[in-house]
Amino acid sequence: MLKLLADKEMSIAAITECFPMSRTAVNKHLLVLFQAGLVTRQRSGKETRYKLQPEPLVKLKDWLVFFEQYWDEKLSVLKEYVEDDNDSD
Repeated sequence: MLKLLADKEMSIAAITECFPMSRTAVNKHLLVLFQAGLVTRQRSGKETRYKLQPEPLVKLKDWLVFFEQYWDEKLSVLKEYVEDDNDSD
């Protein structure tokens, strides 16, 4: 859903057409995304339109980039351990 909403603002009906789930299920997903601050919603008559709110994702990316150095190091150690273990068999 986030990828769809990155391209354009969409109604619940339009979003529902893109997924094999009910309108109610799509609405529940959108509510969670809205509560998480990942999408905004705008009422237009009877229709509610949603669009991506990218700022929280940028913060997440920055956080992940910071910790990537630690994960890369740990994964390298794990790789060496597994390769050494396989060599001893």
